Amino acid sequence: MGKFRLLCVEGGELLQARGFMLRCPGHGGLLRSVYSEKKLRPASLPGIWRFICWLPVNTPSSYGERPLTYRSEGLAEELGLENLYIVFNGYWPERGTRMETCTFKELEAAVTVQYAREAGVGRLVVASAGNTAKAFAAAASEERFPVVLVVPKKCLCGVFLPRYDRRYVRTVMISDGDYSDSIALAKRLSRIRGFTYEGGARNVARRDGLGTVLLEVVAQIGQMPRHYFQAVGSGTGAIAAYEAALRLLEDGRFGRVLPRLHLAQNLPVAPMYSAWREGRREILPGRDIPRVENVLDLLYARVLSNRYPPYGVAGGVYDALRATRGEMYGVRNSEARRARALFSRAEGVDILPAAAVAVAALVQAVEEGRVGREEVVLLNITGGGSGRLRKDKKLRRLREDCTLSRYAGDDELEELEL
Repeated sequence: MGKFRLLCVEGGELLQARGFMLRCPGHGGLLRSVYSEKKLRPASLPGIWRFICWLPVNTPSSYGERPLTYRSEGLAEELGLENLYIVFNGYWPERGTRMETCTFKELEAAVTVQYAREAGVGRLVVASAGNTAKAFAAAASEERFPVVLVVPKKCLCGVFLPRYDRRYVRTVMISDGDYSDSIALAKRLSRIRGFTYEGGARNVARRDGLGTVLLEVVAQIGQMPRHYFQAVGSGTGAIAAYEAALRLLEDGRFGRVLPRLHLAQNLPVAPMYSAWREGRREILPGRDIPRVENVLDLLYARVLSNRYPPYGVAGGVYDALRATRGEMYGVRNSEARRARALFSRAEGVDILPAAAVAVAALVQAVEEGRVGREEVVLLNITGGGSGRLRKDKKLRRLREDCTLSRYAGDDELEELEL
């Protein structure tokens, strides 16, 4: 069957991958990579490419760091956990990891750019609330691959990089919208200008790149964790962890039970938490999303602001939670700030607000008795080390090349100089 095919989760069809494929022609559910290699066999390659057997590309690129995995002492002692493992996605050179974007989005960007190149894509359009833009700007610059980034103004102000190349990176700033508005405008831009929309959670390259987080841990400790903690906005990383766990389960050497997903959202913009708490597969905008002009004004972790995540779609977050007997947590801004300080004090490195939301969820779970003292727990720190990076590098803010309103007409999109 070649290296991999794409399974339509909703209809069950096994499809041949053709080009940059995001959907099954007959169904609306997610596609999932099915690899001919059924055993996890790390290769002698740098970075995340050591897991190329379970990545939807044929050759590695020159870009793609790997996160740090270690057994916690400081935070574990604070929480009374004996087997707490942390996967740190960020910049911490003293511990051997130099992800200069300071986010696990770097993993998805590296694989997606290579996947697009092998599929013959000329230019990608990517929507972002900040971290994804940072990661794709870095990957596109390194690989000399053209991308157009669509980012809200309130998020773009926080996107800093050591370097990026504006010959390959063009940025559209939305003056009056949030992350969901960026997604809508990116889709329109791809349709009108003939660019390829990157696809978000529907992109198997993005998910399989993020899935290497779990593979890193399992390759190191020799088993799947019992519990997996992560903050979610779209939930792409959580779906990726679930899919990677399914492959590890089929491998048969790393455990017979899927890790239980513990996913956290930043209140009050927590549509998946709200729907899950009421046992619903569907997100109801009038019930689950605050009625405000811009949800970004409400959040400590703005990157978690997706109002319309892939929650109820076949193969999405709801299905992953059900399959793993998972749980969702709502974290207030004040709780996330306290958790951020706790982690920094206990582990000796700074983390980003979204990662702090995950730490706060772990604190809640321990207090509520959802995690056993001796159980193996994995905490995904999705971003960190930005403070440490500023000490070593001179950073540049990602600059906008043009500015649009979320209400921009098609004629304005056609006239953009990209």
